[in-house]
Amino acid sequence: MSDEPSKFRGSGLSAGARTRSGILDHAVDVASAEGLEGLTIGRLAKDLSMSKSGLFGHFGSKEELQLATIETARDVFIAKIIQPTIEVEAGLVRLKAMMSHWVAYVESRVFRGGCFFAAASAEFDGRPGPVRDQIAMLTKAWVDALEEETREAQRRDELPTELEPRQLVFELHAYVQEANWAHQLLDDPQAFDLARRAIDGRLDRAAS
Repeated sequence: MSDEPSKFRGSGLSAGARTRSGILDHAVDVASAEGLEGLTIGRLAKDLSMSKSGLFGHFGSKEELQLATIETARDVFIAKIIQPTIEVEAGLVRLKAMMSHWVAYVESRVFRGGCFFAAASAEFDGRPGPVRDQIAMLTKAWVDALEEETREAQRRDELPTELEPRQLVFELHAYVQEANWAHQLLDDPQAFDLARRAIDGRLDRAAS
């Protein structure tokens, strides 16, 4: 089990809140590798040597557990990718930083299954319901943030006005998703270096 997510959780929590955080740290790691559907109260109780009733006290249903797990993954994503770029100069510099931190996050395998949201998106893209809606909302928020930074770069004359932000971000997003897939499925040791080269080259061409 990865202990990485716990680094981003508050230390001044109550005992109950710390227990819940510990459960979710394990849940998000399991879900990244085995899917959100693999999360059950019984499975987590066994893994964590807890009683089912104790777990039910924190999560009243499987869906509630899944949604809380997604929120935990979001918190880690923010801590690893968003927060380090807040103080970076807006526009093209920040866009590059966002992409750089994103690639590093996926490459470092914060979760043993690689990118949590890539796995969750593939698992739930055809399953309507609150879990899919939450995954879609958070994924879109990230894409929207990249598009907004692209527009800011255009306002600063760092990227041409005729550039379509959605098209650029679609391509950048695809490079990272491809690297995650190639690394997870094919064990390609060059996947992330290839992604970095592709991202740098695309942004350089866009700016030239």
